[in-house]
Amino acid sequence: MKSTTPHSTIRNKQARRVIPAAAAMALAAGTLLAPVPAFAAGTVANAGFESGFSGWTVAGPAGSAKTEGGGNQSASRLTHWLGSAGTATTSQTLTGLTEGWRTFRANIKSGGPAGSSKLVLTGCGTDGSTVLPSTETDDKWLSLAVSAYVSGGDCTLRLSTTGAGAWASMDNVTFTGGRVERAIRGTDLSGVPKNEDNGAAYSTADGTAVDPVTAFADAGANVVRLKVWVNPADGYNDSAHMVAMARRAKDAGMKVLVDFHYSDRWTDPGAQGMPAAWKGFTPAALADAVYEHTRDVMSALKAAGITPYAAQIGNEINPGMMWPYGQTWDVNPNDSVSGAQWDNLAAFLTAGSRAVAEVSPDTKKILHLTNINNGIGGLTWWFDEVTARAVPFDVIGLSYYGYWHGTLADLQNAVSTLSARYSKDVLVVETAYPFTLADNPNSPYDNVIKSATSLVKGYPATPAGQAANFRAVQDVVASAPGGRGIGTVYWEPAWTSVDGSGWDPEDPASGNAWENQALFDYRNKALPAMAAYAADPVARAELTALPEPADFGNVKIGSRATRPVTLHNSGSATFTGTISAAAPKGFDFRPSSPEAIAIPPGETRTVGNLTWHATKFGATTAGLTLTATPDSSGSAGQAAGVAPFGGDVTVPLTGTTVKRTQD
Repeated sequence: MKSTTPHSTIRNKQARRVIPAAAAMALAAGTLLAPVPAFAAGTVANAGFESGFSGWTVAGPAGSAKTEGGGNQSASRLTHWLGSAGTATTSQTLTGLTEGWRTFRANIKSGGPAGSSKLVLTGCGTDGSTVLPSTETDDKWLSLAVSAYVSGGDCTLRLSTTGAGAWASMDNVTFTGGRVERAIRGTDLSGVPKNEDNGAAYSTADGTAVDPVTAFADAGANVVRLKVWVNPADGYNDSAHMVAMARRAKDAGMKVLVDFHYSDRWTDPGAQGMPAAWKGFTPAALADAVYEHTRDVMSALKAAGITPYAAQIGNEINPGMMWPYGQTWDVNPNDSVSGAQWDNLAAFLTAGSRAVAEVSPDTKKILHLTNINNGIGGLTWWFDEVTARAVPFDVIGLSYYGYWHGTLADLQNAVSTLSARYSKDVLVVETAYPFTLADNPNSPYDNVIKSATSLVKGYPATPAGQAANFRAVQDVVASAPGGRGIGTVYWEPAWTSVDGSGWDPEDPASGNAWENQALFDYRNKALPAMAAYAADPVARAELTALPEPADFGNVKIGSRATRPVTLHNSGSATFTGTISAAAPKGFDFRPSSPEAIAIPPGETRTVGNLTWHATKFGATTAGLTLTATPDSSGSAGQAAGVAPFGGDVTVPLTGTTVKRTQD
């Protein structure tokens, strides 16, 4: 237990988000169902509900939980359904667990109010919780996972459903070692310079002015995506603006993802025009131009002290790039180039990848596709062609907008299928969702998404619906079977509507059709979806010195007094490392052992002895500074998902010297 006296604490300097434990289980028809015995060693009993509720504890309104047919490739499943207000829970406690990360995974379906059902891990140490995404659009099963750091030997798995009209189904529960996380929580801020130059202002939810780059970093974003055009008509999104934004991102503590379009303007499945200065080039000359442009941009970043996390070689290039020479089908039957030009496209992509690798070997290369809604075959067809031509790349990038690109099940299937087929990580480099369907009255311009018929079922166009959808996309990617969905990037969340910052670089009067999908509202205030950038919980040790202050009492002049120095770990992860000290004049600290020590959560260890050499009359008000240095050899306290703890704690020392004749 923590000392009830004031104390100094060795704390990790990195903030963490602790997800609170779930509330106590509700009464079922007025009576709590008798709990079943806990099952040992991490084995989930009756994981597919073939034996009804055997092994599980159920609570809630009568009839709100049941087992029924229609499982995921099985005969049975658990279903919660609430016809009125209340909460239904189904849980199981596992015991005898060793310290470390564990992941609760299940196949799920859900519907009703957004956020009404959750997978919860509680009583574990560092607990975890995640909301079940809505599957009402297609009623297909999703795989969902949530992780917790187990430190006390026990952990409770729970499905919780709350609110009238809420329902959820669960099947195939597993509880295994390891951690699932949203490693990349990205934001595309390409439009910020143009917006700011035209008067855009940003504020926190309470109206405090804020730098948009800082706002996203503070919310928890860790990657900034920035597009670069060759020679844009309005001068924005060129190399100079992109590098300046990259510097701002780095200064805010975020990594950079460079998005090469190889055009003077937007590229997407409907537009892959080459830069005006490159028209008339042969395919070989175009490949050289791609190499030179990529090398120049990467060199400018390097000169600015920036090593990008990743570089995207082309943007949404299902139909190829730099039409017609890099097309993957006959885009224009009336031009002089007929049919797919895979060899040319491979040469262009290889040239860009080679330039990235030469300037910045640690930067990952991304190939970016879209249109998941057209079926997984449309994606594997494309990647089969480029891999057959040995195009070098490291990550598969995808666009996913739920109102265009199919269901969350389609997205998860694409992540798992592509990562397994090509042995690559998958990153969703574009997603977004509206917080309203209304146009901004201050700068009217028809929005891309303006009709309720476009919305994803379960996610209304409200601030809460936007936040829920963004988090759902992140969780579906991170939970994709295979474990290679590495994150999600929100597209242009700071592209608010200001005159002069429209979509067309050749037309200053063009408007903003994306304003209702920004993460700032029409009053320029940050929306709740910013909270979806928050990092997943991490475990850490928290060491406190006990007792404090260290009181030597009365010490006879010319003698020595020794007191043990103890540390208590009130955190959720074992501290493994060494303890050293800077003792004040007249004191001597000797560690208990020069070797690394381990202090499990909730336990106390004597780490050394402090001796006072009483040579002067009077009271002492000195302080002992202890330094905890974590073991870097890979101990449990240094596992992935455990915060880099360690630091100093000053322990006040008290005592008074007295004459030898005085006791």
